[in-house]
Amino acid sequence: MTLLRATGLSLNFGGTRALSDISFEVTEGELLAVIGPNGAGKTSLFNCLSGVYRPQHGSITLAGETMTGRAPDAIARLGIARMFQNIELFDNLTVLDNIKLGRHLHLRYGPVAAALRLPKARREELAARLYAEGLIEFLELQQVRDHPVGLLPYGVKKRVELARALAMEPRLLLLDEPVAGMNVEETTDMARFILDVRTDLELAMIMVEHDMRLVMDLADRIMVLDFGERIALGTPSQVRTDPRVIAAYLGTGDSPSDSGAAVLEANP
Repeated sequence: MTLLRATGLSLNFGGTRALSDISFEVTEGELLAVIGPNGAGKTSLFNCLSGVYRPQHGSITLAGETMTGRAPDAIARLGIARMFQNIELFDNLTVLDNIKLGRHLHLRYGPVAAALRLPKARREELAARLYAEGLIEFLELQQVRDHPVGLLPYGVKKRVELARALAMEPRLLLLDEPVAGMNVEETTDMARFILDVRTDLELAMIMVEHDMRLVMDLADRIMVLDFGERIALGTPSQVRTDPRVIAAYLGTGDSPSDSGAAVLEANP
């Protein structure tokens, strides 16, 4: 079943074209990777999907409901969460408290109930805490549960960022370069947790990533952008040997070769 449908997305900044007539779909439980050289339009696409940018043309629907033009908080309430490339956590708060912030959209009590600690507020706070505790166990963060995030290693912070996004209970998760800046061990761990999210939570994901080995291993399908245009969409094996994709990465119009495909896969 189609979960997300983007049709004819175009985005311009003055005379600069960021996206040009981009269309694609994401099905329930699918992991779609978006790749392309620097400046290809990947971040612009994510910003359109999360409501940061409003495309001049085109439409975006989630489970048939229009998202185009809605504010980021409204899109989050519809069921889209984003794990950011640059870590957006509160360093002075603990891991548990940072994850609980992802439950904010699900809290239904007002400031008066919170100030007076009314039963409704206590019940919802307890439910939020229990949900966060479940994510701490799921992502193996028990040992750092009460540590301030600012004191944690980079790879662990990224895991906390993932946990906070999952705390929103999204229908679609946007992964913005989830392993950027990680060493080999941290990358392996994050790949394992992304697979767990996919298999255990059956959550649809769109992932922007430059690590081609990770992309080829995890993605069901790959969409390739270049200068704001979609130049390929298919399975990893199809994309790996696509002449236009190899030309975009290698800066040449030559036909694909074994060496060219190897460069694409190993080091974009």
